Amino acid sequence: MKQIVRYSLIIAAMALGQSCKKDFLNRPPKDATTSANFYTTDAEVMAGTAPLYGIVWFDYNDKAFLSFGEAHGGNLNCDDADRKGYISFSVPQTDDILPTGYEAFWKVVAQSNLVMANIANAKTTADATTKQMGIAECRFMRGLSYMYLVSNWGPVPIVYNNTTQLTDSTIKPNDLPSVWKLIIMDLAYAANHLPTTPFQQGRLTKWSAEGMLAKAYLYRSGLNQSEGSRTQSDLDSSKYYAADVINNSGASLLPSYYNLFTHAYNSTAFANPNPENLFSLLWMPASSPWGINNSFQAYVAFESSITQTGDGWGGAFGASSSILQYYMAHPEDSIRRKATFMLPGDKYPELNAANGGTAVPAGNFNTGGNDHAYVKKYVIGSPADNNGGTTMAAYENTYMLRLAEVYLNYAEAILGNSASTSDATALQYFNAVRTRAGVAPLASIAFSDIFQERKIEFAFEGMEWYDWVHWYYFAPAKALAYFSSQNRGHYNIIYNGPHNYTVTYAGTTYPMTAGTVYLPWPETELELNPNLNGAPVPFDFSKLPNY
Repeated sequence: MKQIVRYSLIIAAMALGQSCKKDFLNRPPKDATTSANFYTTDAEVMAGTAPLYGIVWFDYNDKAFLSFGEAHGGNLNCDDADRKGYISFSVPQTDDILPTGYEAFWKVVAQSNLVMANIANAKTTADATTKQMGIAECRFMRGLSYMYLVSNWGPVPIVYNNTTQLTDSTIKPNDLPSVWKLIIMDLAYAANHLPTTPFQQGRLTKWSAEGMLAKAYLYRSGLNQSEGSRTQSDLDSSKYYAADVINNSGASLLPSYYNLFTHAYNSTAFANPNPENLFSLLWMPASSPWGINNSFQAYVAFESSITQTGDGWGGAFGASSSILQYYMAHPEDSIRRKATFMLPGDKYPELNAANGGTAVPAGNFNTGGNDHAYVKKYVIGSPADNNGGTTMAAYENTYMLRLAEVYLNYAEAILGNSASTSDATALQYFNAVRTRAGVAPLASIAFSDIFQERKIEFAFEGMEWYDWVHWYYFAPAKALAYFSSQNRGHYNIIYNGPHNYTVTYAGTTYPMTAGTVYLPWPETELELNPNLNGAPVPFDFSKLPNY
């Protein structure tokens, strides 16, 4: 973890952002790095937390997003060797993407710890409320990063002091109850100290924290429990916070699902924020310094004519067999399908708009080889299409929490330990997500309905693996059977005409066991600290700093 310490200090030197409105991600002078000469005013306190909205998350968003959330979660089919292990539940310790994703989450933890300590210890004229808000942003980010860590690796060390712990080669992982307790403590602090309206456009609010807190309680409710006996107090807390967001935040679903993933509704370029967005990673339409940019489109756009910036390397990526099977069986769910994946014959007028848009050529299919329903979500086109951007720097943000997720989490918390429910409130919010997509409402819902709805609604938003883990907590046999029987193989698409396809599936499945649920420790990390393979221990919460 020594490399992560150095990286967090580099971030502090290079990427602290200070300004106002949408420009708060811009950089201040490079010598403004320590508590002695920074964090002395309200503006400097808030500038100190700016890197937490983007650059520290870059290595997650760059490649790990796809591997951890989508390939591992069963939504991605690809010919890329780097992701084969995630699809087949056989990731080696030497995998190239594994350490970058792992380190990305620890960078967030390290930077959060560093900034909150500096804010707390600085000799400052900053208002006490502003200092609490800055610390609240740090604790939100740390709690969120631990949600990713615990879902990918299981028991992990709780790190609260960069100086002593990140250089400690004897540190042991803490058990799952301890990690989830920290997550909830951090998010609860954030909910209590963040404002109800954002300090600047794109900043966290009380509603961001409460929405994430509702998710954390929902996930923890199944920990060490069984189906039908999830912890009721956690389910009740999840309901409480989700309801508060729904009823009091002023957030609403964007009427058009398709528009969620267009530049006009998902960037910092416009003054009117998306009413559905509760928290996004914020990216700049530039790549200097490296890491302020959103490189995702570069990897998934199926050809360079879409991006017109020399990237667009995603011809080998597409929908998994399991999600394509859903869409072939449910052609009525066409709004979400076209916004998420491309099929032959589709036309996208907003991509390369100056030249009449982009049509998905049928000639790319019908070859008898391995085809791919290309990725559309987060593919927004060229700089000309989006008022800016450059190579590997599409002008768009990355959703981390949408109101639609709060709706579905609320419905699940109401369902609770019941096998199914016809509760009017649960159905109201569950069906709001479906009807926005043009899909018929249901009169009764079970956990399987909610799980499937999340899979479709949030496909290629990096969520699927994490949703599965919370199911695994309380129904491990069913969750393992689901993945073990899931079609994760290749397919061939024959285009018969508009909206008419014949798909042949290889039908490949991969067995999953309790021993292959979590990712391995990166080889280099385990060499530095063999204790990571030791038995997890409870955490002593009296050691946490009092801020």
